[in-house]
Amino acid sequence: MPRDEPSRAFLGVDRSLTGRIWVGPDPEQERLCEAMVQETGLPEAVARVLCRAGIAPEGAGAYLAPAIRDLLPDPLTLKDMGEAADRVIGALDRHERVAVFGDYDVDGGASAALLLTWFRAMGREATLYIPDRIDEGYGPNAPAMARLARDHALIVCVDCGTVSHAPVAAAVEAGAQVVILDHHLGGETLPDAVAVVNPNRQDEPGDLGHLCAAAVVFLLLVEVNRRLRGRGVSGPDLMGMLDLVALATVADVAPLVGVNRALVRRGLDVMRGRGRPGLAALADVSRLATAPTAYHLGYVLGPRINAGGRIGQADMGARLLATQSPGEAATLAERLDAVNTERREVEAAVREAALAQAEARGADGPLVWAAGENWHPGVVGIVAARLKEATGRPAVVIGIENGVGKGSGRSIAGVDLGAAVQRIAREGLLERGGGHRMAAGLTVAADRIAPAMERLGELLARQGAGAGEARDLVLSGLLMPSGATPDLIETLERAGPYGMGAPAPRFAFAACRIAHAKRVGAAHLKLSVTDGSGPRLDAIVFGAFDGPLGPALEGHNGARFHLAGRLELNHWQGRARVQLRVEDAAFATG
Repeated sequence: MPRDEPSRAFLGVDRSLTGRIWVGPDPEQERLCEAMVQETGLPEAVARVLCRAGIAPEGAGAYLAPAIRDLLPDPLTLKDMGEAADRVIGALDRHERVAVFGDYDVDGGASAALLLTWFRAMGREATLYIPDRIDEGYGPNAPAMARLARDHALIVCVDCGTVSHAPVAAAVEAGAQVVILDHHLGGETLPDAVAVVNPNRQDEPGDLGHLCAAAVVFLLLVEVNRRLRGRGVSGPDLMGMLDLVALATVADVAPLVGVNRALVRRGLDVMRGRGRPGLAALADVSRLATAPTAYHLGYVLGPRINAGGRIGQADMGARLLATQSPGEAATLAERLDAVNTERREVEAAVREAALAQAEARGADGPLVWAAGENWHPGVVGIVAARLKEATGRPAVVIGIENGVGKGSGRSIAGVDLGAAVQRIAREGLLERGGGHRMAAGLTVAADRIAPAMERLGELLARQGAGAGEARDLVLSGLLMPSGATPDLIETLERAGPYGMGAPAPRFAFAACRIAHAKRVGAAHLKLSVTDGSGPRLDAIVFGAFDGPLGPALEGHNGARFHLAGRLELNHWQGRARVQLRVEDAAFATG
């Protein structure tokens, strides 16, 4: 019998309403948790989070209060960092014109905004260039780089450029020098740039491979400021720019481990001060009435910033993040919010078709994929993320137009999708492809999609994709509604932030009766539940009627249910109430 067998079918749920097995802590985890409580005096809920993260009792204090000064690596551990820092300082000294070429997603926009903000603080204005997703595609292109080179001595490529040999050569031929600050997987050779700073270059050990591009840019600015201080020159306060690094880290699905946790923790503190006009305006149009959390970065603010690059103006997100004008910020935030609404409508249609196609093909293999004519390339990445969440498998979604497929993929923990995509590109199955561990993009001829996806699935299977149960729901433990208090949530937040690589704790509530159920909009369900021994607990089921949860819970007919999900504080009309975000449910028998 497998070692973890006793922990399976938590509360006896071997097939929930969504078809999942509920898996609770195994006996070894329970013993570690008990020891953690005894040695540290921490509440059991926090001890469970730390034990799951592999933290020993002696490391609990440092984990709960991560210090950037202790975790931030020396920037010079990254190859070419010294050359990049010197070139940026040289541009400053010589009053050269500098262009910042960034990707159109949150990481690219935040990376560009970091540099624009830094140069502005030093009395210089840099030029922003974000390529159009549809017309220009991902990364530098030769025509744009050559145009920029005619008017700028230095082009800094952020969140792109590591495999852009021809575009960099075009810039150099036109008279500019190029510095690349990236985190996407590199090839066997590097472009002819002054510096390529990238923790995922093939000649890097990979110790910092979890950094997003904005974190790489931040390290560059740390080194530049350090060199300026050596000359008696003060650079701007970099700690005040960590809101951008936090936003990019979460939105780019970088794992919240090591220095990333510290950067996001401190960045959220900066964001709560509302000192950046763009983020303050975006929080207002998003009706975000509370201090932001990592969840808000990934699911509220991030999608709106991304929307400009997906189906609107590519540079809106970066301009919003970099502006110092509250008026301009308000205008851009309103436009991004409107474009995001349009993006949702486009996404919904593609998502429905992709889910149906993936289910028909089967979701029990190492890769889930779907492809369709005229699926908007700006939403295929979001739909791939939805497929990944629904199946627990890496997912790729491809939109086809004029015989060419442009796709995007999202991966699961422990499976390097970017490396696999890059390999099948080298093998000739793709026209181009690359990315990083958790996300990748590709271009493929329509008639080669099926063999390319078959080969990609083979490579992912070698990494373990598809080997485990795709539908397991992992739970931290059991709670009673009376135990779900604001104090408990505040205590759990001490072990955050939560996100990729650091999942938020998920609890089960046993044999609950639904006291009240009310639809919210077309797809959501608001509940009030009780176990009969204490106060009621508010609950929300988002997307309830997109699957089996909504009909079953709304039409409960007095039945009792085991509920599973994550706890949060719901702020409404100046009051904060505990709310369970329900992710799954099962009929309580016996």
